[in-house]
Amino acid sequence: MIVVTGATGNVGRPLTQALASAGEQVTAVSRHAAEMPDGVRHVPADLADLQGLTPALNGAKALFLLLSGDLHAPEARPTDIIDLAAASGVRRVVLLSSQGVATRPLGPSRIAMRAVEEALSESGLDWAVLRPGGFASNALAWAESVRTQGTVAAPFGDVGVPIVDPADIAEVAAACLLDDRHTGGIFELTGPEVITPRQQAEAIAAALGSPVRFHELTREEAKAAMTQFVPPKLADDTLDIISAPNPAELRISPAVERVLGRAPRRFNDWVARNIAAFH
Repeated sequence: MIVVTGATGNVGRPLTQALASAGEQVTAVSRHAAEMPDGVRHVPADLADLQGLTPALNGAKALFLLLSGDLHAPEARPTDIIDLAAASGVRRVVLLSSQGVATRPLGPSRIAMRAVEEALSESGLDWAVLRPGGFASNALAWAESVRTQGTVAAPFGDVGVPIVDPADIAEVAAACLLDDRHTGGIFELTGPEVITPRQQAEAIAAALGSPVRFHELTREEAKAAMTQFVPPKLADDTLDIISAPNPAELRISPAVERVLGRAPRRFNDWVARNIAAFH
């Protein structure tokens, strides 16, 4: 049995579906009740509450670990989840980390995530680490403003990075959970092209067949919006990257193609699959 945390999210949902379609027994963990694929067991749990997480791990052979925003807070102890997994008999953990662990190692949130990576590598478990860059699905934050105002609002409109499709992250995660060949691997995951926020807005407009206006936010405006969902330090770390990506953050990684045997999906592919959200 494989446990998927963050199972209702942009990575966890397609990962849960992929594992279930492969015939695996899956336990999906999320904070709130949600509809799941046939045959998938759902356990509502908060990862910050180890007692509540314990029932989900009973009988599990593998765990996909996605840390929620509050587990990046200074007082959080996400490494306790790895200890709990090992004590519960889990033999393999695939951790969703961040590209910034390597490209911005001194950022406070990156230091904390590196500690989780190191705890996992020293745990005695089989493991793999996924380090994606920016997610294509972050564009869903614009869905309401596109629907109601025909507008995309974002900072640094002409600064691009090679954002990755969460479906690609999910497929790589499934491969790492199921295939011993990927054990001990650290996989930097990007899309196939550098794309700016303004170009993303243009792609959404093209898919809709109607104009979408781009409005550039200041850094302060963007941080105020982001801190509704993530800790301020994590927001600052993210804004540092998207305002001035360094050469490592602009690099197109070959990892998706090496693991999956195909090129990573383009942003336009993600838009085509999710265009209903913008209508």
